[in-house]
Amino acid sequence: MRAKVERAEILDFLTYADRRDAIRASAMAAKDLRRVHLGDHLTLLFENQETIRYQIQEMVRAEQMVRESDIRHELDTYNAVLGGEGELGCTLLIEIPDAALRPVLLRRWRGLPGHLHLTFTDGSRESARFDAAQMDEARLSSVQFLIFPVGDRTPVGVLVDLPELAVGTPLSPATRRALLEDLGRLPAEA
Repeated sequence: MRAKVERAEILDFLTYADRRDAIRASAMAAKDLRRVHLGDHLTLLFENQETIRYQIQEMVRAEQMVRESDIRHELDTYNAVLGGEGELGCTLLIEIPDAALRPVLLRRWRGLPGHLHLTFTDGSRESARFDAAQMDEARLSSVQFLIFPVGDRTPVGVLVDLPELAVGTPLSPATRRALLEDLGRLPAEA
């Protein structure tokens, strides 16, 4: 089973505030390795245990959470983004700077699920699984949580084949290595 963030890893918000700068710097470095820009409007952030732990800590800090049930809810919510064994979890940001155009494009791009793919060294590709709770019949949310089934294949690129957004990009060697580490196929770098 893929490692999830455990309750014991979450600091109280005061202790976290004391250590936040160092934790944030490390999490941002992890995010930089896992961020993939796809055209002008799509950015994917492949998540791992460190990036998810950081998100949970930030929520605990922002909300000054002390109730165990609230902290457990954040753990359950964010751990789901990681996916399971042989899967890569990803946050997709649909970036539309023009506030007036944003709702129009989010309606027009409602068909994006089924058109966003991870590509592999063997030439195959796998569609992302979108969370149905983040969309309705009319439009997408501008933030999506995705799961890419990978199995034992090696990811090499990302592509979207929705005609209006059609674009592909290779994964950098550093991103490929980070994703293989996240899949447990390489030892984590020190």
